[in-house]
Amino acid sequence: MALRGIKVLEIAGLAPAPFCGMILADFGASVVRVDKTIPTPDIDCLSNGKRSVAINLKTKRGVEVFQKLCSNTDVLIEPFRKGVMEKLGLGPSELMQHNPRLVYARLSGFGQEGTYSERVGHDINFVSMSGLLSLLGEEGRQPTPPANLAADFGGGGLMCALGIVLALLERHTSGTGQVVDCGMVGGTAYLASWLMRSQTLPIWGQQRGCNILDGGAHFYTTYQTKDGGWMAVGAVEPQFYDQLLQGLGLEDVPQFPLDFAECKRIFAEKFKEKTQHEWCQIFEGLDACVTPVLSLSDAASHPHNVANRTFVADREVTTPNPAPKLSRTPGQSLSHLPRPRPGQHTQEVLKEAGLPTEEIQELLRSGVVGCTDSKL
Repeated sequence: MALRGIKVLEIAGLAPAPFCGMILADFGASVVRVDKTIPTPDIDCLSNGKRSVAINLKTKRGVEVFQKLCSNTDVLIEPFRKGVMEKLGLGPSELMQHNPRLVYARLSGFGQEGTYSERVGHDINFVSMSGLLSLLGEEGRQPTPPANLAADFGGGGLMCALGIVLALLERHTSGTGQVVDCGMVGGTAYLASWLMRSQTLPIWGQQRGCNILDGGAHFYTTYQTKDGGWMAVGAVEPQFYDQLLQGLGLEDVPQFPLDFAECKRIFAEKFKEKTQHEWCQIFEGLDACVTPVLSLSDAASHPHNVANRTFVADREVTTPNPAPKLSRTPGQSLSHLPRPRPGQHTQEVLKEAGLPTEEIQELLRSGVVGCTDSKL
């Protein structure tokens, strides 16, 4: 696998950092999650195949143990606001002094600079600050956040994983690590580069929800079917629009009318005449850019996705396979492996770091580290 041999420490956090660690693990890296010694609700659903070590970073000895782990690792992923790691004595200057090859990845909401760098926030705040949220939503309605997909996972975890891989690649030349500053506001803005750079094109220019690619056009939106399902229509090019009209059995519906509303009404009434399955059959042989809106379970069982191995087979929870696919060193989903309990692997991780058994036992007794499997 592409990242085999790479050692990663991931400080436990919410969705973005676990997703970043999951990507690295799926492509072969050995990922150890650093948990608190105080029991907390385990809501990390992206930790399959990782190991867990529990350390009390608010103690001097715990900081020393963490520094010891970092001295023999390739990547650190930390999910805090600016200044938190420095207050613990675990900032880049301290850790990279002992391990100059360390790739120190800082995954935060607002980044390490700027007036908001020490503020709290969630995906909706980061998307709003990036400018992207202003483009999302229906006509005349409030901006609609895309769940927590854009910032947490696109501009956050995925962008951070890219930065880490780039830093590891550069390290082959320089022999030195570096800091990866992945602020989710900046990452989300970069993710939206095309949307922002294309605003002068004629496909935009109207208020939110009234443009060609944001649901304003009758040929680029979704329609409900007779059985309550939905179909997605994306017939932008004229040749595909012609095929769309053919499948719908319609004529003389212009692609670019003065007002999209009447064309939307015509299409909506037409789609209500048949079930989702019936429409799928009609458009099976047409290049009309028409597809069903699939539920998560239906997406996993759809013949195309099954043939393309898009999802892990036979899972109670819909789990995507790693992407992109590499021809020689593909990633492998670790969803079949159990999620680690916080502190489950503390003893073996510390032994691998070179700590003697007696010292580990003393750390356990003093509460500096924790282990769910400890018999003490």
